[in-house]
Amino acid sequence: MNPKTSALILGDLQNDFLHPDGAYGRAKQSHPSIAALPERLAPLVRAARERGVLTVATLFTLVPGRGGEPIISPHLKALRPFLTKGDFAPGGWGQQLVDALSPADVQVEKIAYSAFHASRLEWALKKCGVEQLYFTGIVTNGGVASTVRDAHVREFECTVIEDGCAAFGEDIHRAAIEGLKPVAKLTTIAEMLRALTTG
Repeated sequence: MNPKTSALILGDLQNDFLHPDGAYGRAKQSHPSIAALPERLAPLVRAARERGVLTVATLFTLVPGRGGEPIISPHLKALRPFLTKGDFAPGGWGQQLVDALSPADVQVEKIAYSAFHASRLEWALKKCGVEQLYFTGIVTNGGVASTVRDAHVREFECTVIEDGCAAFGEDIHRAAIEGLKPVAKLTTIAEMLRALTTG
């Protein structure tokens, strides 16, 4: 991991997803592997920060529309009918990266599964000289997979940190990881920590 050309992606690790008082927490929509991610990732984020690796938080955002009501895609509204005004609002507490992993060097709002869609992510990465991306976040089969595939198309070198990602079920997570093998290398938090501390 070359600190000058690498970025650690923290995908959607936000209060509204992970904190008990966030939108998903209030709706009892979580999974133990998702809830465990901040504590599991904290040592890696600290080590990356100490080595000068760029940390990039992609922040799912519900953009306010008419009357301040959030613009929610129909598929998401069907999946998560509990989402309401104020959830994932730009600049709000719920939209922010969880405290255990803050602060990130770069924060990018995202409005779809892929963090590259209609965002400034690619621009920020290129301006920072990034060529290699190391992915963590939620959910493995949604935002993580979509962003990894988009990064691959854009010719970034992609590595997925398997136990740094989670989904609403271990079988779903494993299937998503398997599906990413053609477009990304795979590693673990422990392997990354060894590389950061000995490299």
